[in-house]
Amino acid sequence: MKQVALAMILALVAPVAANAADTGAVASTTAAKFTIDTPIQDIVANEQGKAVIERNFPGLIARPEYEMFKAISLKALQPYSSGKITDEMLAKTQSELAAIQ
Repeated sequence: MKQVALAMILALVAPVAANAADTGAVASTTAAKFTIDTPIQDIVANEQGKAVIERNFPGLIARPEYEMFKAISLKALQPYSSGKITDEMLAKTQSELAAIQ
């Protein structure tokens, strides 16, 4: 079961990364720095972002599987979390990420 879930996560990573590269979109200066659609590894690379992730998803970045899902967003990871990532958790995290300057 774990292998199937990890395979689905890995299959998800390539299209997400390719889509981000294809858009060539430049964030406006008024846009939030991070959102729940930002790759987890990008959020964690920021000290404040990492604190938000650790506070709302304790142990997530310490998981052995982190290397396999770090390139996708929290929103993309949610369907594979077996209900452990709820809409409420994502909304709270989105709010906290938006406050990062």
